[in-house]
Amino acid sequence: MDSPHRFDTAQRELSPPVADPRDKKKFYFADTSQRRALIAFARLLFLPLMKYEVTGLEDLPRDGAVIVAANHVTNFVVFPMQFSVPRVIFYMAKAELFKNPIMDVLVRNLSGFPVQRGEKDQWAMEHALKVLRHGQTLGMFPEGKRSRGGGLKVAKTGTAKLAIEAGCPIVPMAIVGSDQFFKQFPHRARVHIRILPPIMPNTDESPLALTDRLMFTLAKALPESMRGVYAETPAGFG
Repeated sequence: MDSPHRFDTAQRELSPPVADPRDKKKFYFADTSQRRALIAFARLLFLPLMKYEVTGLEDLPRDGAVIVAANHVTNFVVFPMQFSVPRVIFYMAKAELFKNPIMDVLVRNLSGFPVQRGEKDQWAMEHALKVLRHGQTLGMFPEGKRSRGGGLKVAKTGTAKLAIEAGCPIVPMAIVGSDQFFKQFPHRARVHIRILPPIMPNTDESPLALTDRLMFTLAKALPESMRGVYAETPAGFG
């Protein structure tokens, strides 16, 4: 006679996976007229706050799946990140933003999708892969949270895992000056955005090795004060 424990285990294995409530919402995998209108409005709002210059735009692939990986100093960095490139950037945003009905609609129409921070969010990773499989641009902050001006923090391997899974390049983006928003008003903050050559995952390269390659490359493009834990490249690295 089968034990109750074995029966319970079998029942759990047969049970369908629990649906994620985020699946009921509409997310976008292409540009929309709503997004273009919102970005145009955002440009007007940021006009008196910042003056930005972009270098290396030729290093961003014109089409196909690509991950743009940037340093993360402030919450507002997503705007100069998007303003600086002609392609739509789809990005993860903290799930708390989506609890407000207005912010929920706004962020989704700006090509954002929610991620549960502080835990392994398989839904967010799968959605990010969908973005890449649609041949789009995924914006990522490898550090996972803001560095708050203290230099680069130890990066998580999620960005590298996505690049390996999708077989797509990572384009590092170094952003300097976004922490000066509002601090220099009525003078505009100067924001420098440097786009670096694409990094392709090597055959059999581990997510950790690719993450290190990405972050040391990104650190070299930042001022020394912003390089944080990636300030000193190990001897023989790369």
